[in-house]
Amino acid sequence: MLKNVAALVAASVALAALPALAQQPAKPAPAAAKPADDDRYIGYYYPKPTAIENYTSAMQTIAGAERPQRVQFVTVVSQGTIQSAYRVPYAVFVKGGKADHMIIVGLQPGEMSSIYRIRAILANMTTMSRLSPFFQERTVAEDANFFDLLKLLGFKQLTVTDGDKLTHQVNIK
Repeated sequence: MLKNVAALVAASVALAALPALAQQPAKPAPAAAKPADDDRYIGYYYPKPTAIENYTSAMQTIAGAERPQRVQFVTVVSQGTIQSAYRVPYAVFVKGGKADHMIIVGLQPGEMSSIYRIRAILANMTTMSRLSPFFQERTVAEDANFFDLLKLLGFKQLTVTDGDKLTHQVNIK
C-alpha cells in the first residue's frame, strides 16, 4: 500500500515540472548548520555547499518508508521531468545507502544561479505536494511544505545546486 501511496505522491510532485503556479512562501527554516565532513558527493555531483540549513519538521516519518519507497518517489519525480512537454532545467535523483539524500541539479546556466531561484523551485514543489491527497491526509497542507513531505518519506538531506558554483543543502530533522 505504501508503494502505491509513494507513487501517487511522486506523481503529484512530478507535476512541479509544469509551469509555475501561484505560491505562498513556505515557512522559512534558515537555521545555519555545518557542512558534513563526510559528504562524498561534493566535487562529484555538486560543489561544496555555499549555504547549509537545518529544517526541523513536526512530521514523523511514516512507517514502512524505506529505501525502495524513496527510490520510487524520486524515480517518478524524475520521470515526470523527463517526460515533460518542454525541457525541464534540472535533474532529480537520490543517493546514499538508504537513498535518503535527494539531489536536484540545474542543467542550464543561470536557471538556479541564486538562492532565490532555488527557493522558487522548492516553493513550486511545495505547491504540488499540497495538492496531493497523500499530503492532505497526513498534514495540514497549508502549513506544511516540501521539506515536510521529504521528512514523511524518510529523507535526511536535500541538496540543490546550479551544477556550477552554488549549492544549497538542507538537513531534514
